[in-house]
Amino acid sequence: MWRQVFLYFRTHSYHADNYQAKETLQNEDEMEIKAAQWIFKPMGSERTEMRKRQMSTTQDTPGAAQAQLSTGNRGSNACCFCWCCCCSCSCLTVRNQEEERARTTSHELQAEGIPNCEESPAPTLEEVNAWAQSFDKLMLTPAGRNAFREFLRTEFSEENMLFWMACEELKQESNKSVIEEKARLIYEDYISILSPKEVSLDSRVREVINRNMLEPSQHTFDDAQLQIYTLMHRDSYPRFMNSAIYKDLLQSLSEKPIEA
Repeated sequence: MWRQVFLYFRTHSYHADNYQAKETLQNEDEMEIKAAQWIFKPMGSERTEMRKRQMSTTQDTPGAAQAQLSTGNRGSNACCFCWCCCCSCSCLTVRNQEEERARTTSHELQAEGIPNCEESPAPTLEEVNAWAQSFDKLMLTPAGRNAFREFLRTEFSEENMLFWMACEELKQESNKSVIEEKARLIYEDYISILSPKEVSLDSRVREVINRNMLEPSQHTFDDAQLQIYTLMHRDSYPRFMNSAIYKDLLQSLSEKPIEA
């Protein structure tokens, strides 16, 4: 009997504890929900009140707010716009100045580095017709060399004619010191790889020139002169005969008797 009474009270206390535990859990859940509502509700109300205050302040002073906003936007845009414009303008200005300086420098270099054309009388119609017969006849007359040199300038290969003419001048010298000085200048202007007017020569001819420069003479550049002469004959001369420079000159001379 005592055992049954003990089991009865034990079972009753177990159910009571379970009921109390469930009730406690429910109470805790309700408290958490209420706490959450209490926490988030003031935040929402505070935000709402803050927005209302901002709106009321904006409505009270709309002109000042708009002026301030527009001023700030204008300032930032103006600064950005001015900076971009100033940067682009300065870049364009510097670029234009550099291009103008480069053009001026190139013209000065051309004026200083390129000797004047040979003095010669105006060519006759017979001479101009003879140029078409052979390259040798073109190179024999100063007028022919000047016309051919003008054509080479349009093809950016005038240094070939300048080198050939410099070699011809060297052959006419007899003074040893003058020969050495002119040979050195010819080497620096047309043979050196550092020169902007370097002519196109093969390695064999360059080796010959390097050996000859140990004791320069009138014939130091004979092999190189022949190679450049052959290059102009085979490459540039045919194009010169079909160029507007030669055709215009030939036409102008052909029309002179008719005009007279």
